[in-house]
Amino acid sequence: MTKDTDTPRESLNFIEQIIEEDLKTGKHKTILTRFPPEPNGYLHIGHAKSICLNFGLALKYGGKTNLRFDDTNPEKEDTEYINSIIEDIKWLGFQWD
Repeated sequence: MTKDTDTPRESLNFIEQIIEEDLKTGKHKTILTRFPPEPNGYLHIGHAKSICLNFGLALKYGGKTNLRFDDTNPEKEDTEYINSIIEDIKWLGFQWD
């Protein structure tokens, strides 16, 4: 075995490769992601995927995630949905900055 194969290395996806390169070269000093739901309904599985991706990458690389509610359709937005989204993110185990 060569030295390179003695220690298993984590496989990175293309997003992680870009992040690691940007941090290594100094292009960016920190990671900042966001989750911008529109509070006009309850979250679905696609939202959960986005939450896990954005919050997970920020957590992995010591960054932060902003939770910012979009308000592009105020007539359909409701406080009930805002509260539900907040609870769902907490239920998934994440906290925003």
